[in-house]
Amino acid sequence: MSSAAAARAEIGSRSLELARVLLVESDVASRLTLQTLLRASGYAVDVAASAAEAVGKMDTSTYELVLTDPNIETRETGRGILAYARRKDYKPATAIIHAHRDGNAREYSKNPKMLVETEDVTTFLGKVAELISLRATRRSGRALRMSANN
Repeated sequence: MSSAAAARAEIGSRSLELARVLLVESDVASRLTLQTLLRASGYAVDVAASAAEAVGKMDTSTYELVLTDPNIETRETGRGILAYARRKDYKPATAIIHAHRDGNAREYSKNPKMLVETEDVTTFLGKVAELISLRATRRSGRALRMSANN
């Protein structure tokens, strides 16, 4: 095989992955649905069904975004997962994902920018992209400030 043909084959075999996302959701149906939706949209998705599994994945992999169910085990556990993610060196974007529609969705997050509701697919994917973009902007700004200080 010529080098040009080999290069085309290599490019064709790669799939486009926009970013790595950790989805922490205890409900199997919600987890599988969201995982499928995110993967179909080009994201590399790891899933965790418990806080312990989420922490283990964050310790061994790097993520651009961590989405968690606010009631993964308890309400405090969901917030604890996000706090743990924010302490990681790679500083992922974090958000509470609310897969079930009810009147209490907003009470889970004091900051509505951190709440991702999933009833509208277009809005959901737009919010995911926005969170990842904001993280990238912050990282770039941090890198520029560090290089300016050196």
